Amino acid sequence: MPRVPYIKRKIGTYDILGEEGLCLIEQNADRILRDIGMEFHNDPEILDYFREAGADVDGVRVRFEPDMCRRIIQATAPRQYTQHARNPDNNVEIGGDNTVLSPVYGPPFVHDIDRGRRYATLDDFTRLNKIHQMIPQLHHCGGIVCEPVDVPVNKRHLDMMLSHITYGDRALFGALIGAERAEDSVAMVKILFGDEFVDRHTVLYGVSNTNAPLVMDDAMSGSLKVYARNNQAVACTPWMITGAMSPCTEAGTLAQLLAEALATCALTQLIRPGTPCLMGSFATAMSMQSGAPTFGMPEAAKTVLAAGQLARRLGVPFHTVGSLTSSKLPDGQAQQEGTMSLIMAVLAGANFINHATGWLEGGLCTGYEKTIIDADLCGKLIEFCRGIDLSENAQAMDAIAEVGPGSHFLSSAHTLNNFETAFYRSSTGDANSFEQWEGEGSLDAAQRANRIWKQMLEDYQPPPIDPGTLEALEEYVARRKASMPDRSY
Repeated sequence: MPRVPYIKRKIGTYDILGEEGLCLIEQNADRILRDIGMEFHNDPEILDYFREAGADVDGVRVRFEPDMCRRIIQATAPRQYTQHARNPDNNVEIGGDNTVLSPVYGPPFVHDIDRGRRYATLDDFTRLNKIHQMIPQLHHCGGIVCEPVDVPVNKRHLDMMLSHITYGDRALFGALIGAERAEDSVAMVKILFGDEFVDRHTVLYGVSNTNAPLVMDDAMSGSLKVYARNNQAVACTPWMITGAMSPCTEAGTLAQLLAEALATCALTQLIRPGTPCLMGSFATAMSMQSGAPTFGMPEAAKTVLAAGQLARRLGVPFHTVGSLTSSKLPDGQAQQEGTMSLIMAVLAGANFINHATGWLEGGLCTGYEKTIIDADLCGKLIEFCRGIDLSENAQAMDAIAEVGPGSHFLSSAHTLNNFETAFYRSSTGDANSFEQWEGEGSLDAAQRANRIWKQMLEDYQPPPIDPGTLEALEEYVARRKASMPDRSY
């Protein structure tokens, strides 16, 4: 499958709520912001931004008059923007009818069927970067594709950013937790692109999660401020396990989700009007028996569909999550839950889908085989998003006339001319006869995926980069790591 820089959707969204329901959710979000408010901890500067904009600030609690946040956002936030990659062919357009697919983010463990589950290392991080670079269905680098636990916590963001730049040439995630790490991300892309280019163009993508319910801490607000000041994108994403961090109903969760997203998106525009911001949604259900989060469930599906509608009404791009699962293995549960999650994100009109590949074990684990199986699913969705071709060739009227009643199309000129491109070809599925499948080793999908990712590593070729730029980046990382003691927190 040839690489495409991003999906240009030619299908409609699935709108689960009507006008009355959407207005009700928006009114309830405004009530939450007016009557309850949201807290911003350990960051007096943010309280000053809100106070100067006319919000009611009482200690760390900020309350907003109805429609205040929406007006701030709609006055300056772009509906669509370009994120530039170091290879311009891999630039992505975020917003509108476009969808960008990004791999898993954040797991401390990795899994493959040869060695099982284990703590991730920097070597795993590098190998996953190489695999992702080889997967044509992915459009973004993915940030923390696994946590390299063999590197000190306070230094690993430097190694990860350098790895992404060295082994890939797609659009970049920046470090998310804390202003200092975000500043390092900005400094490194300024080496890569130049100071003026970074100030005028978006080259980094960051996610700022709230601490639901209705709190943002200084680790997230610190990185948000850095990215917003530097014109870099922030996906303002409430992270909710419904029933624990938000109400156990879709309507209640949506009102809280929208309230938190409104306040956070407004903050980006108060810091630097016009900086790209996205409305994010990460809301999943939990087991009422154990309290563990669940994924791929109908409640989460309904929530993401409605959240997509709310983001379009707000007028900013929509960020959400992809093939999530609680399964520990790349098995039937993983694919059932992951497929449900990813398809709903696409039908919700998501402009950026994080965790599109590789997620296992509720986000604690990155799966090598799961990455490949999910990539195949992404390929099917990319083809689905192309919609129905209505060209003269696709109408096939000449073919129907040529074949006529009672014959077949197997040897028609139309079939032969379209043979190579007519249908999507699965990379991990098997449609052969039982006898052929058995003769080829009786492999299941995970075993076939295992062969694929190993072959990708053998075939990998690093994308070119200017040696002087790479040397400057390596010197920056070495200098920064030498300037601080190792920390495990």
